[in-house]
Amino acid sequence: MASTRKSPAPKATAKVSPKAAPEPVPAQEAAPPAPPVEAKPAKVKKPKLVRDSFTMPETEYALIAAIKQRCLDQGLAARKSEVLRAALANLARLGDKSVATAIRRLEPVKTGRPAKGSR
Repeated sequence: MASTRKSPAPKATAKVSPKAAPEPVPAQEAAPPAPPVEAKPAKVKKPKLVRDSFTMPETEYALIAAIKQRCLDQGLAARKSEVLRAALANLARLGDKSVATAIRRLEPVKTGRPAKGSR
């Protein structure tokens, strides 16, 4: 038995010239103008934070806790660093003579860390 195969029909291919002109785009209706885009404000660079340690008399250290409690009484939870920063801001507003007077009133303390055996 002889099998008869049909050969596939030739495919019709449309040859497109590579330099063919693009099809004209139909005119679109004019879109309403976009609302002006607000420019983003420049990012404010946060100041670099510095860690430091210092020595102070216990009585003055207790004042920090007292001021923190006064803030709590006003409904404001303040951290120790915030109390110290507020004090610095107020000192910075004073004149030179007033700052010098405030510093002279302080009891001098020995600077540096205590010896390891005295803890």
